[in-house]
Amino acid sequence: MSTITLGATTPADCLRCRNCGATVELGPVHACVECFGPLEVGYDDAALARVTRAQIEAGPDNIWRYAPLLPVGHDPASRVTLDPGLTPLIRADRLAAVLGMRALWVKDDSANPTHSFKDRVVSLAATAAKALGLDRLACASTGNLANSVAAHAARAGMESIVFVPADLETAKIVQTAIYGCTLIAVEGCYDDVNRLTSELCELDEFATTAFVNQNVRPYYAEGSKTLGFEVAEQLGWRLPAQVVVPMASGSQFTKIDKAFTELVAIGLVEDRTVRMCGAQSAGCSPIADAFADGSDVVTPVRPTGIAKSLNIGTPADGPYALDVARRTGGAIASVGDDEIRAGIALLARTTGIFAETAGGVTVAVLQRLLAQGRVDPDAETVIFCTGDGLKTLDAVASTAVPSATIRPSLAAAMDALST
Repeated sequence: MSTITLGATTPADCLRCRNCGATVELGPVHACVECFGPLEVGYDDAALARVTRAQIEAGPDNIWRYAPLLPVGHDPASRVTLDPGLTPLIRADRLAAVLGMRALWVKDDSANPTHSFKDRVVSLAATAAKALGLDRLACASTGNLANSVAAHAARAGMESIVFVPADLETAKIVQTAIYGCTLIAVEGCYDDVNRLTSELCELDEFATTAFVNQNVRPYYAEGSKTLGFEVAEQLGWRLPAQVVVPMASGSQFTKIDKAFTELVAIGLVEDRTVRMCGAQSAGCSPIADAFADGSDVVTPVRPTGIAKSLNIGTPADGPYALDVARRTGGAIASVGDDEIRAGIALLARTTGIFAETAGGVTVAVLQRLLAQGRVDPDAETVIFCTGDGLKTLDAVASTAVPSATIRPSLAAAMDALST
């Protein structure tokens, strides 16, 4: 197995099992040999403690300003990236007024190069792949990851292979294919696609391929931490009281929490517990169902519903997401398709942000948690918009229509405007 060459400046010193705590050398591996648990990047605490706010603020206007807190990319020449990040944190006063909240912010990651948060994780995974000597990118995807992998490979001149469910939204298929990747549509749901790529990953023919959400997953997942880092910095180096995060595998949810925890541990922000709340679609809500049942077991489901980017029926980080929500006093809930559409429209007309279906899930779950008294309307809150509504037009096409269709005359215009 190749070991990763990160350079002397990296704070990463191992991969650590999230279940048993066993450690292994940094490399293209994602499962513990002792208990088969998932691995994540471990860091040298002393190295992290030397990082300062001034050092970060002097960095580039993208995720790489946080390179001292990440496992790869410390030398700019080593990066395979579209330079995502530093997306807007928007004060949502009109949305807050509708919901009866005091202070609400929207972290709008639709502003990234391929219009979703996946550019963060792929930049880390692709950079790790380069350090490992892997020369091809691949993934299983519900759409946004496919877009980002294909775009990163095109920028770097690498080959890429992307596997997606055959019923994926047309916009995401087009956006992926346009970059010139090999795009394979699989008859089945995301979990079927993921099982297939897991098998391919083990074949000798793919020994030099980085399956970004599999054999280099530990590095990939660290990219989501930059969302938490940015929120804290954009709030003036402080943490919000509570957040609502859309959930598919649960990885983004756990890594935002990890980012907040690390910032506290190294003294870049004052200590506080951020109430972590997760949002799922009722068509695919295994984590929310386990939370509601008080269970530690996340039972797989067969996904349905319009929020296809969240349709992971066997969420790898589900148990860890439950732990985070419970430890922080948060909650995880789900909402149906009509609520999702209404959430998309409410966000759009009060903030000017057109979110994909995952954003509608987040807004609708926030509404539900407020009604249930699970979040505090007076506490500063951040919700996460992780993708652009232009990717999921079909979900709202039947309701977002012209107010009227008229002849090109003043009389017709005045008549339409008076009704």
